[in-house]
Amino acid sequence: MDACGVGALPDAARYGDQHTNTLAHVAEAVGGLELPTLARLGLGSIVDLQGVPASENPVIHGRLHPLGPGKDSVTGHWELMGIVVEDPLPTYAEGFPASVIARLAAAMGHEVICNRPYNGIAAIEDFGSEHLRTGALILYTSQDSVLQLAAHVERIAPEDLYRACAEARATMSGAHAVGRVIARPFTGTDGAFRRTGGRRDFTLRPPARSYLQELEQAGVEVHAVGKVGDLFAGVGITHSHAGATNAQALEQADAVLEGLERGLVFVNLIETDQVYGHRKDVQGFDRALRELDADLSRRLTGMRSRDLLIVTADHGVDPAHAGTDHTREYAPLLAVTGEMLSARASGTRGGVARHDGPLADVGATVLRSETIADLRAALAAIDGFGLDPPPRILITGSLYLAGEVLAVNGTPPV
Repeated sequence: MDACGVGALPDAARYGDQHTNTLAHVAEAVGGLELPTLARLGLGSIVDLQGVPASENPVIHGRLHPLGPGKDSVTGHWELMGIVVEDPLPTYAEGFPASVIARLAAAMGHEVICNRPYNGIAAIEDFGSEHLRTGALILYTSQDSVLQLAAHVERIAPEDLYRACAEARATMSGAHAVGRVIARPFTGTDGAFRRTGGRRDFTLRPPARSYLQELEQAGVEVHAVGKVGDLFAGVGITHSHAGATNAQALEQADAVLEGLERGLVFVNLIETDQVYGHRKDVQGFDRALRELDADLSRRLTGMRSRDLLIVTADHGVDPAHAGTDHTREYAPLLAVTGEMLSARASGTRGGVARHDGPLADVGATVLRSETIADLRAALAAIDGFGLDPPPRILITGSLYLAGEVLAVNGTPPV
């Protein structure tokens, strides 16, 4: 759930984001949220939300925090999969320096206009006519580490815009290695410009190995839906699937899951960020949450015993906060397996399963769920050799796997 933050992080004041709480403030603005499925799972047990009561029998729930700096989709998604950047990615509160603009124009073959922090919709409204007249690309940024390029589809074809963005991505390196270069094609006439669904993200290659790569190496398929594949620059992704809207992303997820026996389906639902969050459209935000809640209700009934569902976020975009940028917030965590759901359906209480920790716990949990079966099978095979005495095994280089071996063997290796 993109940008569904649940409260300001301890260092939020450094970003000007103190007292933010995206979901709580959306709930207040609309007179209360109506999310029966998320409430039953435990969303109201994570944080006080108007209209969402605490669950009597919550699944694993809590708040997740980043270990590194930043408050955008790149660092948020990277951290979910175990990549932590030590230094903030570059941002441009005053626009890009003239020397950078000159290099970009030369590399892209296009002049640019705007060059300042700007709301994306306002940028095409305010500069669209000049762009149509001159052919110059509309270049803007935000508080995030991002360079966005907008062009009308009838003035510059989307493929030409994508080529320009690829050149910009190659140019923005070293000290100016922004997290993302984003292509923003739009259409319409003056006074009625609107974005198309042709957004494309050209992301910095992840600086470290992720849990996605560990999964792939273990033979586990990784399916990225929506902008996830772009956010990882394709690294560790087996297959990417389009998801320009929430409905399209959920439809793609259904199609993948139908034929997938084992694997990870990593879905980004973008509308609470791009469509409603940045525009402070709390009614639209609320509607997107209710649609997701209904989808979850359907999805939970079809889970197999070993299936694992994790619902979380990457940052906030508080509608009550000044400006329209992302906010430095905790992410919610809801996690449940099909086995847990079956136990609850039979009347078994799961106890209070609170977990607060780093965003990286999500990727670590997925890796564990997808590899432990293989580990246990391997140990069972060794046990079947009939060795007497049974071997003692030490796996070096992975404390996690070593711990699992201990749990299965029941004896400490020497």
